[in-house]
Amino acid sequence: MERKLQRDTRIVGMLKALLVAYAITAGLLLLLAVLLYKMELDEQKVTFGIISIYVISTFFGGIVIGKLVKHRRFLWGLAVGICYFLLLLLISFGVYRSMEMEGMGVVTTFFLCGGGGMLGGMVS
Repeated sequence: MERKLQRDTRIVGMLKALLVAYAITAGLLLLLAVLLYKMELDEQKVTFGIISIYVISTFFGGIVIGKLVKHRRFLWGLAVGICYFLLLLLISFGVYRSMEMEGMGVVTTFFLCGGGGMLGGMVS
């Protein structure tokens, strides 16, 4: 019974961490859109902003899961980062019906999301 409770707590914790990460993503993307509109940012700055948003969002998701599980936090943070990336990939595929990112862009985004989540888990 206790193992089932622990498993349920981990699943709920993962969902909470992903919800926090995506809420932060939404807020930061809205801020980036306003900055793009007001300041007419070039493509390089927008790309840097999007990459930063991935890392910041997964970092805070890693902090949330680290606070909830309290052991092996870096692995749980990594798991949040990977789940964030997979959901991002599914959403992108659902919207565009094809892979918009190139191969190295996908790999780089995967490592940035995983690394951000892991770092968040470590500092939690």
